[in-house]
Amino acid sequence: MNMIQGQWPAAATVAATGRGDAGGAGRRGNSPQGATGLHQFRYTDNDFERIRELIHRCAGISLNPGKQHMVYSRLARRLRVRRVPSFADYIDLVERGDQAEIEEFINALTTNLTAFFREPHHFPLLARHLDRLVSHRRSLAVWSSAASSGEEPYSLAMTVVEHFGSFNPPVKIYASDIDTSALDRARRGVYAAERVRDMSPSRMKRFFLRGEGKNAGYVRVKPELQRLVTFERLNLLDEQWPLAERFDAIFCRNVMIYFDKTTQYQVLKRFVPRLQPEGLLFAGHSESFHQASDLFRLCGKTVYSPVGIARDGNREAP
Repeated sequence: MNMIQGQWPAAATVAATGRGDAGGAGRRGNSPQGATGLHQFRYTDNDFERIRELIHRCAGISLNPGKQHMVYSRLARRLRVRRVPSFADYIDLVERGDQAEIEEFINALTTNLTAFFREPHHFPLLARHLDRLVSHRRSLAVWSSAASSGEEPYSLAMTVVEHFGSFNPPVKIYASDIDTSALDRARRGVYAAERVRDMSPSRMKRFFLRGEGKNAGYVRVKPELQRLVTFERLNLLDEQWPLAERFDAIFCRNVMIYFDKTTQYQVLKRFVPRLQPEGLLFAGHSESFHQASDLFRLCGKTVYSPVGIARDGNREAP
C-alpha cells in the first residue's frame, strides 16, 4: 500500500465519523434539567419542546420525546462557545436568524452514522443499472443526497471506477448533506484506519493512501478518487436545490427515518422530477415508502423506481 506522511488534517478533526444516541436515555424526574443534577445550563421541558419544533422546521427532523438528554449533551458545547447562560437564551439566539449558528445547531443534532459500502447489495445493482444506460447516453449522474462524512459517495466512486475500469468513468457523482462539519470531513477524505478494516487489500491499494508518522492509524482517499465527487451543502427542505442535473440514481438512505410521513412525502415528490425516466431511488434497509405509492414503486430490495414520471423529459424540476 502507498504510504504518505504529508500535511494531513489534525487527527482530532477526523477521528469521529459518526455519533450514536447513547445520550438519549429515557426521562427520569420532572424535567431534563432534573434528570442528573449535573447539568451546567438551565434546561427545561419547554426548552426541549422548542428545540423539537425548531429542528423540525429547519431540517425536517422529528425528534423522539425520549431524546432530552441527547439534545442536552449535543448542544451544551454551543452554549459554552456562545457564552449564553441557559437553553432558553440559546434557542432565542438561533431563532433570531443567525445563519452560522443555525448551521451549528443543525450540525449538532444530525446523526452521522455511515460506513463504506453500507448495505452492500446496492452497489453491484447500481453498476448493472449504469451499464444498461451508458450504451445510449454519453454521461450519467448519481446523487448521494445524505453524504454525511463521505463514505457513501466514495463507495459510489469506487464502484464506478471498478466497473468502468478507469478513473475517468462516464459518471458524475454529486454528494450533499445538511451538516457542514460532516461535509468538511468528506472533502478531506481522511478516515481512521478502522473505518476501512473490512475493505479488500486490492481496494485499499487502488483507492487509499495509508498514513505514517503523526498520521499513523489513518488513511486518505487518493486524489484521483476524490476528484470524481462534487460536494455541496444542501438541505432537503430548502425551497430550491442547487442542482442542474437529472439523475440516473439517487441515494437517500437512512434519512427518511428521521422525517415524519408528511415530510417524507414532500421530499419524495421532489425527487421524482430529479430522476431520469429510468432512474432509481436507493433507500435504507429500515425505510418503506408505502405512503408514496403514487410516486414510487418497489423494484428491488430497498430500490424504487418512479411512477408516472414524464417520459419526454419536459417535466419541470423544483
